[in-house]
Amino acid sequence: MSLIDCRDSVLSVLMTQSSTASNALSPAPTLRARRALWLHLLVILQSLFFVSPLCGQDQVTNVTAPIITDRPSFTNSSIVVPSGSFQAENGLLVTGNDGQNILDGPETLLRAGVASRTEFRFTVPNYFYNLTTGGGPGSGFGDLAIGVKQQLGPVAKFDVSATLLLSVPTGAPTVSSGGYDPTAQLAWSRGLTSKWTLAGMFSFFAPTQGSQRNSTGESTILLNRQLARNWDAFVEYVGDFPEHGGSRQLMHFGTTLKVTSNQQLDFHVGFGVTSAAPSHFVGFGYSFRFFTR
Repeated sequence: MSLIDCRDSVLSVLMTQSSTASNALSPAPTLRARRALWLHLLVILQSLFFVSPLCGQDQVTNVTAPIITDRPSFTNSSIVVPSGSFQAENGLLVTGNDGQNILDGPETLLRAGVASRTEFRFTVPNYFYNLTTGGGPGSGFGDLAIGVKQQLGPVAKFDVSATLLLSVPTGAPTVSSGGYDPTAQLAWSRGLTSKWTLAGMFSFFAPTQGSQRNSTGESTILLNRQLARNWDAFVEYVGDFPEHGGSRQLMHFGTTLKVTSNQQLDFHVGFGVTSAAPSHFVGFGYSFRFFTR
């Protein structure tokens, strides 16, 4: 789920809550942790700028294939939208954490295919509403984000894509990070059989919390099962490992139904397995695409 999807909505709730306690963050992260996080980012950037030319530029996305979205999973799809297409992915999510329930929407991610292997992305600011306090603290619009996604694969039977994003501090003071926050993502997938697919993603993001950044690495692993021609289900593990604070690890389950080749419905639920993760979340979505040429 680029920048406003399930992943980022859940993380936005956690980041907002974490920012209120930023004075408790350690001002001096260990050199080993800092090196590991920046090495993580370097590997992703090298994949984007050096592996892509080696894969060739003649592969054209199949425009007759059904819609493929980056939601509702945390793991991005490993391919881009077809060249000449416009895709909108939307949804609503309720997240429970520390006795607070937050509703957010419309989780809109806009994706435009500008070349056979490249897409531009724009994340519409999400609105967060604190259900527990009736619109009190924690309510308001989040930040917008812009980015680009590059398809790198297939590489050794793996589909691979890299995404670079930058969020811009346009949101409400109690929701926005207040900084320009970068994200780098490397997604992969491989078909195991005609019905089973294994996928995952490595990410690095550096959200602003208080007066400093909390550099964070993220890893996901996803197993997808095709239940019928247009119906899929998945189970997913997600782990965030920040410089400051405990790891956020959770389990995620979801299903997608392609009602036409250009429209998709989804439903998903998840729960945290560490104390820093949200206790639970549940959401649904609707995505569509059309071709401009």
